[in-house]
Amino acid sequence: MRKAFALPTVAIAAAAFPLLTMSAASAHSGSYQADLGALNQSGVSGTGMVTIEGNQATVMIEASGLLAGSPHAQHFHIGALGQCPTDADDKDGDGFLSTTEGAPAYGAIGTSLTTTGDTSPDSGLAVDRFPTADNGTVSYERTFEITDDVHAAFDAGTAVLVLHGVDKDGSGAYDGDVKSDLDPALPMEATAPAACGPLTAAQMGTAPSGGAETGAGSTAGTEQQGALAFGALALTGAAAAGPWPTAVVRRRTRPDPGRSCRAADHPARHEPTPCHYPRRTS
Repeated sequence: MRKAFALPTVAIAAAAFPLLTMSAASAHSGSYQADLGALNQSGVSGTGMVTIEGNQATVMIEASGLLAGSPHAQHFHIGALGQCPTDADDKDGDGFLSTTEGAPAYGAIGTSLTTTGDTSPDSGLAVDRFPTADNGTVSYERTFEITDDVHAAFDAGTAVLVLHGVDKDGSGAYDGDVKSDLDPALPMEATAPAACGPLTAAQMGTAPSGGAETGAGSTAGTEQQGALAFGALALTGAAAAGPWPTAVVRRRTRPDPGRSCRAADHPARHEPTPCHYPRRTS
């Protein structure tokens, strides 16, 4: 009976090799889509698409209903349930679902979806390198390398796309008396999650409706040069943003305190870039 099942070693290896190759390709490639739902009564909607090939990820985001003319932080969150919280998860009753209150559902920052440069959690508050919502919309496209933990989260179905920044009082700016859970120097509106969508496996080759466009509020290619000029000091108008809690992000790179909002930071624009953040008062 043993001889009946015996195969030459070379034949076994030849038969097994394609299977191993297919398994590796399956584990390191795929297409994922997130249907963005509003949080904090933001009214934001949109779609995110991520195509992974090896360690490269191409990300496309189309979103509308955002605070116009303001930068919006956006991330892959990983390491939790792979779900989105609801406004009912406002545990402290301050009227906001904060980033920290949402973390049990979507986890910590795994990737910062910046327009240029670093994409690690260190850039979680790199406001000068997140897209601005011209006319309340964001069209984003970028290709970059992802880390093993982020890749594993996609494979496990626990990666979540989150966009931040809301105008809950309708003032047209990030302001209000409630302070951010991440940095008390910032208004809660600046860091509260605005939209969320779990990233689930999708058919390869599909993309968000309309595609990603170039220009203000968007990026294109591997790294579009001329990122939108929003200095991190713009969030307070006087002081640089502080670190995010370790429960949400490992650490951040503190921005240059000398930066300011100016057209020179964005060669594609020839007029001053408006800032819509409140100045701190002494």
